[in-house]
Amino acid sequence: MTKTVFDLIVVGGGPGGYVAAIRGAQLGMSVALVERAELGGICLNWGCIPTKALLHSATVLRACREAAHYGVTGAGDARPDLAAMVARSRKVAGRLGQGVAHLMKKNGVTVFAANAKLAGSGKLALDTGATLSAKHIILATGARARELPALPVGERIWAYRQALAPAEIPKSLLVVGAGAIGAEFASFYRAIGADVTLIDMTPEILPQEDAEISQLARKAFEKQGIRVLTQCAVTASSPTATGVKVTLEQQGKKTDIEVDRVIVAAGIVGNVENLGLEKTRVTVEKTHIVTDAQCRTGEPGVYAIGDVAGAPWLAHKASHEAVLCVEAIAGLPTHAIDPLRIPACTYSYPQVASIGMTEARAREHAKQTGGEIRVGKFTFAGNGKAIAMGEDQGLVKTVFDAKSGELLGAHIIHPEASELITGYGVAASLEATEEDLMHTVFAHPTLSETLHESVLSAFGRALHA
Repeated sequence: MTKTVFDLIVVGGGPGGYVAAIRGAQLGMSVALVERAELGGICLNWGCIPTKALLHSATVLRACREAAHYGVTGAGDARPDLAAMVARSRKVAGRLGQGVAHLMKKNGVTVFAANAKLAGSGKLALDTGATLSAKHIILATGARARELPALPVGERIWAYRQALAPAEIPKSLLVVGAGAIGAEFASFYRAIGADVTLIDMTPEILPQEDAEISQLARKAFEKQGIRVLTQCAVTASSPTATGVKVTLEQQGKKTDIEVDRVIVAAGIVGNVENLGLEKTRVTVEKTHIVTDAQCRTGEPGVYAIGDVAGAPWLAHKASHEAVLCVEAIAGLPTHAIDPLRIPACTYSYPQVASIGMTEARAREHAKQTGGEIRVGKFTFAGNGKAIAMGEDQGLVKTVFDAKSGELLGAHIIHPEASELITGYGVAASLEATEEDLMHTVFAHPTLSETLHESVLSAFGRALHA
């Protein structure tokens, strides 16, 4: 007979949910995980992982096309095999999904393939007919793509699932939304030969990033042949014989364009429906569950983590919240997550990565508190490893509190930005000052030396600028 009473039940098997289940089991709890689709959630199956697999294929393709620059002949006519790229990305996702299943089994987590709904104090009703009970229930149901009335998803208008498994390369493509997801799809499809237009309603692409970095990203995209339109919205669309006609409105002026396909990447909404929340004290605001610093909702014994609990919508934030939440349940000492110490990465070409405040936000903060900031910058054109790699375009920017030396923010644009940002993440977590960072020895030749030089630059001490 299948067990139905547990210490902890987690609803949702994404990077928040399955990590919560593992940590609960490590702490000696009996744990159940309820997942209606694939273990690993959207991130592993239809988001972070397969997207990065496709983007790496684009990186390899780009390297082959530019091989002659590095003294390698015979690779310059490399062409994309879309079916093979997609098949590889699905294989990567499948392998990791099997890994999560193995971890559940290894840690003694009971997995239920079902939809779940809160059914009274400490109870969950599954659509299989079973009822589970636990003193603690964590909701980790994630989020989904925001739908736009003017762009109904279908054969020619894609959300992320369709964009990750196309049957052919569209000749022309409109990407609606220039946040991280839109920028990544624009980069991939441009690399494999599509004529790409990227639009956003805000004044700049990657609107959450530092303005200077966003402007550099826009220039890099346009240099690759991506058409970028900002302060631009879609007001209507209609099918044509071969594609989609889309009406764009930019600063009051409307124009029609026709493209083969459209990708909608205009944000996400939390999966809060059909969870039985209406009969609880759980509060939902703007499709996200409201929680306190320990992930508790307004309903005793019910918690929420990850995308369903609101911004920032990042897998690593969900995993960190999972550990925090379970350890708080177990009575261990915990520390609330500081959003300013959570790195954000966009895996476009070039990549963009950041942590903490933008320069504009830091200046506003200093103005309100009577403080001052210091800003350092260092370009990869002055870095030996970057020049040797042929990737000498990009910038590292650091923002410090002038008086205390606190690192307020760090911003990087470079093909390896996502790997570099963790250095600043560790520094922020350890509350390292500018002096600590200046006294750190960075290996040579490495890209990470740019992190050091940017810090030195903020205090007028850059050596290779």
